[in-house]
Amino acid sequence: MDTLTVSKHPRAPIVERVAGWSVRHRIIAVTGWLLLVAIAFALGQHLGTSNTTSYDPGQAGQAERVLNQPGVQQPASESVLIQARTGGQTFRTDSELRQATTDVVTALRGVPRAATDIRSPFTSAGLTSGRSALVTFNVAGNPNNDDQAVVPALNAVAAAAARHPGLTIAEAGGASLSRATKSSVSQDFRKAEVTSLPVSLVLLLVVFGALIAAGIPLLLAGTAVVSAISLLAIPSRWLPIDSTTSSIVLLVGMTVGIDYSLFYLRREREERAAGASFPGALATAAATSGRAILVSGLTVMVSMAGLLLTGIDLFTGIAVGTIMVVGVAVIGSLTFLPALLSLLGPWADRGRIPFLSRRRTQARPSRLWAALVRRVVRRPLLFGGAAALGLLALAAPALGMRTGAPAIDLPARLPVVHTLDQIQRAFPGRPAPAQVVVTGGDVSGAAMRAEVAALQATASAHGVIHRPVTAQLVGHGRGLVISVPLAGNGSDGVSRGALLALRDRILPATIGTVPGASYAVTGDTANGYDFSAALRSRTPIVFAVVALLALVLLTLAFRSLLIPLMSIGLNLLSVGAAYGLVTLIFQDGRLQGLLGFTSFGAIIDWVPLFMFVFLFGLSMDYHVFILSRIRELRSAGQPHRDAVVGGIATCSGVVTSAAVIMVAVFSIFATLSIIDLKMIGVGLAAAVLIDATVVRGILVPAALALCGERTWYFPGWLAWLPGRHTLDHGPAVPRAGGAELAGRAPAVPGDRPPAAVR
Repeated sequence: MDTLTVSKHPRAPIVERVAGWSVRHRIIAVTGWLLLVAIAFALGQHLGTSNTTSYDPGQAGQAERVLNQPGVQQPASESVLIQARTGGQTFRTDSELRQATTDVVTALRGVPRAATDIRSPFTSAGLTSGRSALVTFNVAGNPNNDDQAVVPALNAVAAAAARHPGLTIAEAGGASLSRATKSSVSQDFRKAEVTSLPVSLVLLLVVFGALIAAGIPLLLAGTAVVSAISLLAIPSRWLPIDSTTSSIVLLVGMTVGIDYSLFYLRREREERAAGASFPGALATAAATSGRAILVSGLTVMVSMAGLLLTGIDLFTGIAVGTIMVVGVAVIGSLTFLPALLSLLGPWADRGRIPFLSRRRTQARPSRLWAALVRRVVRRPLLFGGAAALGLLALAAPALGMRTGAPAIDLPARLPVVHTLDQIQRAFPGRPAPAQVVVTGGDVSGAAMRAEVAALQATASAHGVIHRPVTAQLVGHGRGLVISVPLAGNGSDGVSRGALLALRDRILPATIGTVPGASYAVTGDTANGYDFSAALRSRTPIVFAVVALLALVLLTLAFRSLLIPLMSIGLNLLSVGAAYGLVTLIFQDGRLQGLLGFTSFGAIIDWVPLFMFVFLFGLSMDYHVFILSRIRELRSAGQPHRDAVVGGIATCSGVVTSAAVIMVAVFSIFATLSIIDLKMIGVGLAAAVLIDATVVRGILVPAALALCGERTWYFPGWLAWLPGRHTLDHGPAVPRAGGAELAGRAPAVPGDRPPAAVR
């Protein structure tokens, strides 16, 4: 008898079995999860995040590795601009300008632990230009802490400026810019973090109408984020993990944690509203939403893993962090969440909000979405074609997208940005010259000195490289660093052309002729050029691999050939529409006043790739959840078109709720000061909004209606593929079942519970 039962009812998918164990041992599961979070937090605090250096790709990264070796590290260079505010005077004729320059030099010499190698127009050539003069120095102390070490120098310069109110006296450079960047980014992320939590809570209260139920998604997401960020201390030993990585992990973790909780909670409430017992509702949620969460999580992780293919250190750290937090959120959704719901029982509905609780707890299908989808499936070509044409029109501006990087990715209102712009105008190429790092051979020999002199002779005021070209031995004579000012503003086409001329023509004819010597060029212009070149070469590979892996995963999950192709195509359409909108706003300069930015005529080079992998994974949440429900209804015997209408109408509440929360959180990023964060915020919010409305309400049902029963075709010769009992979405779970999930016998004789509990 037992043998017959086993053969008749095959072993349940692992998702159901894990949920069943968690519910039967709910106290152990909840306590174990909280204990694991505490252990992860304690481990992270004990280890601390290691400051692993992030290197740029290409030749710039090679030079950076040499410069970062012990004994070779170069201190940050700072410049102090002393400038008359009116024309007609020069450094030679303006006595106040000369006196102010003397005062700045004296002030910097008064802080020897902060400023070294001080150079001024009195001792060095090339530091005057009309009514402007420069005093340069290097920041003393540890180069890895130069943003702190530069503070005494900043204070000394500010004191000198106060004594000459009629002149412009301001400092800028690598250390002061780093300090301003860290401060601005830190303030932005703190604003996003502090704002996103209450916004999410308010929206969850509106969704559930009860305080405890609204707190459950935040609890899951919060514990997943705390665990993942704490565990980042481990990979930080060999990967660059910084505050940006942690903030992106926070953003992704809160997003998927809330989404997965919504999927689970709304399905459990829906089943109870339809008459299922509490254990039965949990069992159905585990068997349906649980599997959708697993597929969604795997898809998000596959998408974020695409960043590993770039070979860029920064993206590698972000990829590892986001994969980690999504994995933790999935594990928590499949273990901690069902156990917590079982432990709370009816208490999950406590703390109800007047005027919201009755309507929200019913979890009924949406009449509005049902009416829209019925019209779409009756005329799929008309509605689907119109929606597709609309999104293609919105995506059209992306065909003219230009990528690049602003000279400084900081708000123009910051004093250091204004100062750098003034220095650039008066001394082109001065703020961030190219650095030629020479190793091998006799770097201090006569041959090298002759070629350095030849390189200096090549420089001119109107050439691709400017004066002064300076050389300095480093690493106790083991290396040579040559500073070469480039034409242009450091990030425009003129500077890139000058960089290529330096690398491909000037250096091979000079430094490259010294026997045994090798060189690599770094600096801001070289960093930006090599970073963009690496992105251009790797982006098509990332797109192709991510799409291919998603195709395989969805094929295994749905046992269909058309569903994965349809999902990927619609995802690409929504991403393309977001690209077009970002191009219109940020490249063409629309809404500059409203969003508070100044367009530099392009899109920051890494934004399109990051948007793709991020959106490709997150958008699949909705597709997997909706298609799983449609598949479930069809497996229960409903006709194809009825299943489409019923599946979308039933899922509309949770998908709309998740999308509203996600759009609200992403929109917060659009209010931040850093322009790339604005781009990310606007692009992600727009794509999620498009995906949750136009794609979900029109294009998905239109595509399914046009495909008809062919949607579910899966050739027999592919039946050997794995995943059938792990990822496949089978028939609907009986609502009356599931009592054994709580460790009790079925309430209705003859009504077998889902396989997860057997």
